[in-house]
Amino acid sequence: MTNLNSTDTNNTTDSKETEMIKPDPARTAVLLTNLQSVKQRISAVLASSSSSSSSSSPSSQPPPPTRVVRLVAVSKLKPASDILALHNAPVNHLHFGENYVQELLEKARILPKTIKWHFIGGLQSNKARELAREVEGLWAVESVDSVKKASLLDKGRAERSEGDKTTSSSADSDPLRVFIQVNTSGEESKSGVAPLITDDNDGKEPEVVTLAKHIILQCPHLRLQGLMTIGAIARSKATTAETENEDFLCLRDTRDRLVQILRKDEELEGKFDLDGPDGFKLELSMGMSEDFEGAVKLGSDEVRVGSTIFGERPMKKDAKVV
Repeated sequence: MTNLNSTDTNNTTDSKETEMIKPDPARTAVLLTNLQSVKQRISAVLASSSSSSSSSSPSSQPPPPTRVVRLVAVSKLKPASDILALHNAPVNHLHFGENYVQELLEKARILPKTIKWHFIGGLQSNKARELAREVEGLWAVESVDSVKKASLLDKGRAERSEGDKTTSSSADSDPLRVFIQVNTSGEESKSGVAPLITDDNDGKEPEVVTLAKHIILQCPHLRLQGLMTIGAIARSKATTAETENEDFLCLRDTRDRLVQILRKDEELEGKFDLDGPDGFKLELSMGMSEDFEGAVKLGSDEVRVGSTIFGERPMKKDAKVV
């Protein structure tokens, strides 16, 4: 058994441990049912939103484009067998989220390299460089809240892409996607930069603008993917597909204001195209088990769902990877 107190960061795959990962059929059936239920609930909100948009648009206008919401299955403190159960055929779910660097290092080492990992936990400066350098298949880091952490991630990603090409996938040479974490609730217990509430900032450049520009201009091995928030618990529990969560509205407004500021910044001209042919935009990562339907309704591009799929989590001291 491998627990989360292990300090081994060797990134080579242990075939013996991989062979030990055998999902239980009964457990797999439960997980697949839960995952499908979440997907259906997301689809229902999207269908409702699409219907409303179509009915409110003039008949001469083309229908709105089909939205796709990325579902990140948050597997923190859950065994590798649970992840494999969802990643295996026929479902082949790709995106999984982890909160702890050591746990992610261990899981990425022994699980298939086709998994796309998201680090969504609180990011410590002393772990940022290691995270970006050592985790194969790291698709995104969603909790960037300082220039220092962005720079360390950039260095780690550069070291990985410049390392032994035979041990890294081609995807690991691409810029690492990062989300800026925004503290929309204003709670001291939450990490994140302050949101953009108004356009008037007394002549000072807002923290989120400074960080976004730093990532774009000074971190060539990172790609600014969007903004992320973890809303207040009380607001999350009160959120339904019919009610509007203030944290989600705040993040959406912050994104929209940030986009306008970046568009007007001459320093970014030619370096950050928000209107490129690939349709690039700043995404919104918001919505978890309690409130993902309300988040989707308000325009979330990605939801992070854990307990609704995997069930209640064990205490960290009792969690086992294998």
